[in-house]
Amino acid sequence: MDDPLTIKKELFSRCQQYVQQRIDTARLAMEAAQESANSESKSSAGDKYETGRAMAQLERDRHAQLLAEALKLEGELTRLNIDKKYDTVQPGSLVETNRGRFFISVSAGKLTLEHVDYFAVSPASPVAALLAGHQVSETVVFNKMAYQILSVA
Repeated sequence: MDDPLTIKKELFSRCQQYVQQRIDTARLAMEAAQESANSESKSSAGDKYETGRAMAQLERDRHAQLLAEALKLEGELTRLNIDKKYDTVQPGSLVETNRGRFFISVSAGKLTLEHVDYFAVSPASPVAALLAGHQVSETVVFNKMAYQILSVA
């Protein structure tokens, strides 16, 4: 799998799977917390009932926030143009440096394709922000380490 476009499409697909899993997990957890709040039965100890409902509601709200973040990631992914060949590092580009390969997309971590590691990073991440706008053969320094750009696709 040496074709950069094929690699980007596969990495994009893996990022979509990662985001969808986050969405599904947050939705299920929200539903479970809501069911817990709804099923909390009124007991003679009214405070215990109210505390249980309040805790379940807080849990539901926390998962709603996680869902909102995952949906935001999904939106960021849909705005990427992975079919384009890039000359400079920007969202949607695949960057090979002397210190690793980066897919500028969403923060999905390390993805391995055919025994080669790629790091899916958000354009807002420190390393992607530093690489942004640079071209092949340029070097940037991140955490006192030089990153020479070997290719951009």
